[in-house]
Amino acid sequence: TNGFWGGIMWLLYQDTGEEKYKDIAIRCEEKLRECLNMFYGLHHDVGFMYMPTAVANYRITGNSESRRVAMHVANLLAGRFNPVGRFIRAWNDKVWDNDTDVRGWAIIDCMCNLCLLFWASEESGDPRFSHIAKMHADTVLQHYIRPDGSVIHIGEFDPETGAFLRSIGGQGYGVGSAWSRGQGWAIYGFTNAYAHTGKVEYLDAAKRVAHFCIANIPENGIVPVDFRQPTEPAWEDSCGACVIASGLIDLAKHVPELEKEMYLRAARKIIKTIGDTRTDWSRDCDAIVQNCTAAYHRTEHHFPMNYADYYFIEAIYKLLGMDINMW
Repeated sequence: TNGFWGGIMWLLYQDTGEEKYKDIAIRCEEKLRECLNMFYGLHHDVGFMYMPTAVANYRITGNSESRRVAMHVANLLAGRFNPVGRFIRAWNDKVWDNDTDVRGWAIIDCMCNLCLLFWASEESGDPRFSHIAKMHADTVLQHYIRPDGSVIHIGEFDPETGAFLRSIGGQGYGVGSAWSRGQGWAIYGFTNAYAHTGKVEYLDAAKRVAHFCIANIPENGIVPVDFRQPTEPAWEDSCGACVIASGLIDLAKHVPELEKEMYLRAARKIIKTIGDTRTDWSRDCDAIVQNCTAAYHRTEHHFPMNYADYYFIEAIYKLLGMDINMW
């Protein structure tokens, strides 16, 4: 999640032009470069780490060293691709402090990391990165998006044969449920994939997931951790809410006028609800957005997440018509 702080700084710099935000973003990026030397801690989330830092720096300032780092990381992400199963492996040897074999695990979050591969192809002219991104997206389209528009979090494949084995509940309520932040990753990721490829199936997938979310957002605008969780305990995830809202705003750019307002209306409702009821603007709290939840079954709930702040700020800038391109 460390890339999102740098991303917030680049958003503020693009808005204000104040050098202090640029300086902090660059320091954040320099710290993240140490992760490349460590290597073992890196996994599929390198897109979240380096798109809003290294790639943003290169796009905004033309920094050649940031381009080098971003291309290096894109190669690392491409190296996680399983060609038999046509998926990008999520994590490394172990996960969640147990001995679960995760060699065949791919998760919905990775749809938002594909933008690093699309960028690498466009920047270098090498289509390999884009091919990998599209093959992963096609696999997600086949196995992760249910007919009703709900999304599974974790899919397990046989890493030797590529066969899809099962879905796993992950950070949502359970198998067959609809983890709200995962819904957001799907809307955002498939919209972005459509923007880079023009493949209509990706746009249709984003719309299907968006319709499920819009139909299930409670009247009060407070987004639950899982759209299929029990009534009690009523755990919330403001982070998932902000991801969904920002994804809906992007989706609205690619649909006819008659559809556009539906997505924007839902996004505005979410962001206004967060702004009015789930924010702390005081100097006593490091974060703006409150009441985030990492996973339904964890013991801790309703705390800040830096990527909730990122997507909240990003969504506001988008609604204001600011021309930003972070992904």
